[in-house]
Amino acid sequence: MKKIIALLLVAATLFALCACGNKTEGTTTTTGTAAETNASGIKTGVEDGVLTVAMECAYAPYNWSQADNSNGAVPIKDSNEYANGYDVMMAKKICEANGWSLEIVRLDWDSLVPAVQTRQVDAVIAGQSMTPDRMEQVDFAGPYLYATIVCLTKANSKFAAAASLKDLAGATCTSQIGTIWYDTCLPQAKALGAVVQEAKASAPDMLAALETGAVDFVCTDRPTAQGALIAYPDMVMLEFTGENGFKVDQSDINIGISVAKGNTVLKNKIDSAISGMDEAAFNTVMNDAIKIQPISND
Repeated sequence: MKKIIALLLVAATLFALCACGNKTEGTTTTTGTAAETNASGIKTGVEDGVLTVAMECAYAPYNWSQADNSNGAVPIKDSNEYANGYDVMMAKKICEANGWSLEIVRLDWDSLVPAVQTRQVDAVIAGQSMTPDRMEQVDFAGPYLYATIVCLTKANSKFAAAASLKDLAGATCTSQIGTIWYDTCLPQAKALGAVVQEAKASAPDMLAALETGAVDFVCTDRPTAQGALIAYPDMVMLEFTGENGFKVDQSDINIGISVAKGNTVLKNKIDSAISGMDEAAFNTVMNDAIKIQPISND
């Protein structure tokens, strides 16, 4: 009898060890879900069924904050406010396709990439260009939008009739810090005689500089400019084409969704969720966002 009991105990122990061995860190026993680990063992971040996304919540029409959940807005973590905009709309589509819940975290622009790198958030959906420099720091899903570069000036400005970048010679300008608008485009304007001022911390700060007359024009992308024209009807958009405009790479106008380096499982699932959308579909969603954005971005 003692031998039989001993054998039963050994069998039970082996069974328990085998059962534990079927689970590795960062996985569940559910197959075919985002809980799968990456080849390098990196967690996907959505093992809990929640996609945690960072954005500024102050960058209309990509994203903004509002007081209630109207028009499908999503609560901002640790806040009484809600987030909405193109980025939120696209995040909801991604979550719906994968059966995840969505959590929005509000961070400053310069904090977005570090938040992904340190796994504070699972992804950043915030109008980021897929530049080579950023791709050294994070991996990108997408593009989830294609954004051309434009300028904004006041309708009563002497630069409102500018037909080319050369026509902005002598004008003062700025843009948002850490963007290709400021780092890549404005140096081209400077080379043609424009005066570049210090970068602004956010898109609202950039637009405020133009509205108050601190600068003659700002450089941004077309969706941001379209949203600004609603909030500031005294502004006009300058869209230069071909040799008359800015020289940018495709990576500068491809807008992507950043995830941690090596998090290929999450990247692929995001790509799969938006794979059925083309440029026209992206623009349709963006136009929907522009229609419902708040008049004030304060």
